[in-house]
Amino acid sequence: MQRTLRVSTEARLETIPITDRVADVVPDDLAAGTCHLFSQHTTAGILVNEDEPRLREDVESFLAELVPDGGHRHDELDGNADSHLRAALIGGDATIPVSDGALALGTWQSILLVECDGPRERELVVTVTAAD
Repeated sequence: MQRTLRVSTEARLETIPITDRVADVVPDDLAAGTCHLFSQHTTAGILVNEDEPRLREDVESFLAELVPDGGHRHDELDGNADSHLRAALIGGDATIPVSDGALALGTWQSILLVECDGPRERELVVTVTAAD
C-alpha cells in the first residue's frame, strides 16, 4: 500500500511532528511489516527522534549553527544552499517496523518532518509493506 501525505510548513527552518499522520496509513490488521517514509524534496528531511518542543527547537538551532545561511556556491543559483545542506545531514527517508497494526517506535520516538526551505507544501510518500 502506498499513500502520499501533504504537509504545509510555516517557517524556513522548523520541525513538524507527523507520527500520527504516518500511523494512520498503517492498516490495523497488518501483523508485521515495514513503513517507509520518503520526502520528495531535496530541502526537507525525515527524522526519528523525541517530539519534545525544546528538543525540536534545539534541532533547529543546531542545524542553523552548523550550516550558515549564506556563503555557499549554490547560493549563486537560487540562494538556498543552506537548505540543501541541512536536509542532506538529516536524510530524506526513514523505515519503521510495523507490528500488530502499529508503528513499532520506541517509547520516546516520533517521526518529524524537518523543513529547511519553507514555508512550502511538502509531499511525503508512505509505503507500507507486509512481511513475508
